[in-house]
Amino acid sequence: MLSETDPALILAVAGAFLLAGTVKGVVGFGMPTVSLAVLAGITGLPEAMALLLVPSFVTNLQQALTGGHLKPLLRRLWSLLLVSIPCIWMGVAILAETDPDRLARLLGAVVMIYGAAGLAGLSFRAPPRAEPWISPVIGAVNGLLTGLTGSFVVPGVAWLQALGLDRNALVQAMGLLFAVSTAALGLALGGRSLLTPELGLASALAVIPAVAGMALGTRLRRRLPERHFRRVFFGALILLGLRLLAGGG
Repeated sequence: MLSETDPALILAVAGAFLLAGTVKGVVGFGMPTVSLAVLAGITGLPEAMALLLVPSFVTNLQQALTGGHLKPLLRRLWSLLLVSIPCIWMGVAILAETDPDRLARLLGAVVMIYGAAGLAGLSFRAPPRAEPWISPVIGAVNGLLTGLTGSFVVPGVAWLQALGLDRNALVQAMGLLFAVSTAALGLALGGRSLLTPELGLASALAVIPAVAGMALGTRLRRRLPERHFRRVFFGALILLGLRLLAGGG
């Protein structure tokens, strides 16, 4: 679809990443979820997953390497990250053989759950003794859903929040999970011929509006109360999820 170089399509893709980057600049996360929810109804889910790769990896790698907690986070999260990688490959293998409309609806359900949980302010604390065996299970589920839908957040973000990390460590941990997931997703999509050179180039160019959006979001964060923005953000995700569920992409 992108090989047609339709100006309206190019503007839609740029606008999606400008919006997604702005969200990430304000609240520190949400770029893949927002870009997927918007683009899946325009380009199709597999293409949307390919388009998010470079902007997501660039922004999340920076987030993963910033904060001073990288070594302790790797010691604590290695099993979650390691198990997620082959599960992402499994998810992409299913994606390649499945009707994209069905998986777009699955993405819609994931986005709705994420939005509803955010609006409700749901949270829980991980029992320390259970963490060694729950963490890889979460990694497996998160990886499979990442491969199927391109969304990195369910249930990974909720689990990271449950670990009781301080704010800076939590942001860095999310960047680490998202960066590893993006790299694995890119390799898996390429291995299934779902990442074409045209999509790779478009994804690289999408870094520009994504970074511009992050800069805009960072400025907005200083003026806009985060709790108000989060309500609008999670509410909008529920509406986008409903749209995907109704239209199947």
